[in-house]
Amino acid sequence: MRDQDLSQPRTPRQFLRLYLTGLAIGAADVVPGVSGGTMAFILGVYSTLLNAIKSFNFKALRLLLSARIGELLRHISFFFLLALGAGILTAVLALANALGNALEQQPTLVYAFFGGLIAASIISVTLMLRWNLMAALALIVGALFAYWLVALPELADADHSFPTLFFSGAVAICAMILPGISGSFILLILGQYKFVLDAVRALDFDSVAAVALGALVGILAFSRLLSWLLKRYYTTTVAALVGFMIGSLRRIWIEGERGLSKLGALGAGEIALIVGLFIAGFVLVSFIDHLQSGRNPLFVRLWRAQPKEAA
Repeated sequence: MRDQDLSQPRTPRQFLRLYLTGLAIGAADVVPGVSGGTMAFILGVYSTLLNAIKSFNFKALRLLLSARIGELLRHISFFFLLALGAGILTAVLALANALGNALEQQPTLVYAFFGGLIAASIISVTLMLRWNLMAALALIVGALFAYWLVALPELADADHSFPTLFFSGAVAICAMILPGISGSFILLILGQYKFVLDAVRALDFDSVAAVALGALVGILAFSRLLSWLLKRYYTTTVAALVGFMIGSLRRIWIEGERGLSKLGALGAGEIALIVGLFIAGFVLVSFIDHLQSGRNPLFVRLWRAQPKEAA
């Protein structure tokens, strides 16, 4: 599914859409095992986001040094990043406590909902690709890699020095922009997730800055590679990304199963709640996808909406 061009938003509606998209990305990134990249992909801003990040280059530096501010803002898709970034920041700051508490008290319910989001994303993206042998192989390799990665144990006794936090941020951001591979989960493997989440809650700016600086360096480098692959090998690359999403479902299952004890006795009511939340997540993403494409298999027979062109 190729993105609509929102790199230069002009209308209040486009700004609001990007802000809400940022909220969805930020909310997903707070939860270990769920990728903000998945939400960016299904919400139609993935390639645009990669290109905007990639635009921070020597040309941008020359425009800045020559004080050609208007050209600079257009070159780096400033208003796109501003609207999207505001939504992501809002979600991280607003949901760090709420999701942190929810994950501690009822993790199974949280992962059931996000599992539905991912499952719907897999189906909607898969049906939009023109499959060939290379794409099928890429999907299998991506799924196997993610299936292995998401089951790695958490690193014990990790330190929280500046170099460690910097490295963790750089690695986590690379995962964060890959659909299916959660940056939060990478932090969990590296033994940094709880520390970073607590740092955000406590407004520990030194620790947050170390992670953010590493993330900045990592994303500037990795976005170029992904953008190049999407430009030249779109179908194969997207198939690999779908594989990552499929493999990541293993983590959703692991974490959801681990939290079952907090639900108490697993009766019909509890099972219905878990299934209901999974279905809610599935329907939500399917609905958003149908607004984008008009071809989502869940809605296409009920509502033949036409995809809207960007204004």
